[in-house]
Amino acid sequence: MDTESPHTVPGPGRARQDTIYRAGVSGIRPRVPTDAAGLERAARRAMSRKAWAYINGSAGEGRTHDNNRQAFDSVRIVPRMAHGVKERSLSTTVLGQELSSPLLLAPVGAGALVHPDSDLLIARAAGRAGVPYVVSNQGSSPLEEIATAGRSARGPGPSSQDAGHWFQLYWSTDETLVDNLIARAEDSGAGALVVTLDTTVLGWRPQDLNLGSLPFSRGQGIAQYTSDNRFLQIVRGRLRDRVGRAADGTAGVRVTPAAVASLFSIARHHPGPTLRNLLAPEPRASVETFLDIYSNPGLDWDLLGTVTQRTSLPVVFKGVLHPDDAERAFEVGADAIIVSNHGGRQVDGAVASLDALVEIRERLGEGPTVLFDSGIRTGRDVAVALARGADAVLLGRPHLYGLAVAGAEGVEEVVRNVLAELDLTMALAGVPDVAGLRHMELRTAEPPAVTGRLRP
Repeated sequence: MDTESPHTVPGPGRARQDTIYRAGVSGIRPRVPTDAAGLERAARRAMSRKAWAYINGSAGEGRTHDNNRQAFDSVRIVPRMAHGVKERSLSTTVLGQELSSPLLLAPVGAGALVHPDSDLLIARAAGRAGVPYVVSNQGSSPLEEIATAGRSARGPGPSSQDAGHWFQLYWSTDETLVDNLIARAEDSGAGALVVTLDTTVLGWRPQDLNLGSLPFSRGQGIAQYTSDNRFLQIVRGRLRDRVGRAADGTAGVRVTPAAVASLFSIARHHPGPTLRNLLAPEPRASVETFLDIYSNPGLDWDLLGTVTQRTSLPVVFKGVLHPDDAERAFEVGADAIIVSNHGGRQVDGAVASLDALVEIRERLGEGPTVLFDSGIRTGRDVAVALARGADAVLLGRPHLYGLAVAGAEGVEEVVRNVLAELDLTMALAGVPDVAGLRHMELRTAEPPAVTGRLRP
């Protein structure tokens, strides 16, 4: 018998179920599938081949992606009975910021493959759902516009509190550009600066390579650069001096229908009128310049140690998998780290992020702030990651899948579904709050073989 008081406000799990089931009475089913596999299938149907290859694809043979899933699948939750937990709280505090839940939306570059205004739509959905959006350095709209879109979407109510945004930085080979991007993050009101460590070069990604497809070479995902004064200064200097590749970026390019389509894509994504951009050398030179300088293969701990003198924002290092690196990150000034293997997109056969999280938390103890991504698909996964030592998690591919299926509403539905399942998992396991998840009883079993992954 359910003894919950009729005056008790249901948690997000019960509320989400109620919304869906009431609509079902009228024959209305969720536009966005509520299961991870169904969401993935629906997204694949909605995406182009190139979009699917880039967003779903992994490094090498996909071993790291599979390792991530196997690590989660090996965990068994042991629910407790008669615990008397009638209400749950998903709220938490991360880096001094009060959040309505332990969920953030991870940075995912080149979302223009899914929708030309992808970052604006995701920011609006995040604002409505009350979760922070970590804006990608490889975004498809300028940071300032994304921040404004997120703020404008927030409405009244506790779920629409000002969750804000963070900014993810790829460390360029041009230090002045690095400082410019940091300053823009501060000016935009970002809550933290997330420095990605694991992409000093792109991993070997056969799904993209087999299609000869790199979105940045078509001008997609470089809006933070083409909206930056320092970057444009570099481009114009290269054009003047004819440094490096041909100034218009077309030397050696065969004139084919695909090349013409790429030229239109570059012109369309560059600031200014498309017709003018088609005739001007700057858009094409911007693509070439970006490919040359966007990431610094020489990034080391000494250079990373300078970031705390270059910003007043909390600093988060993303891409940590080894306990020694975790310790070093905090030694050079990080306020937090994100345990991540880039969703399996960088090193084939890398350690599962969940396994790395356990080792890192054991080494660091409970004090340091440790966030997590890679492999999160459901609310149950969020609960497991928090139980294994994460203070909060970042949701990656699923919110892009939601975008592909139903735009901003799709992103918001994915977020609400994940939070609903997290809440219900806590309810059924007898966990009253986020801190209590650390004490949720878990078992480890031999993981089942990963089957049925939707590869290109």
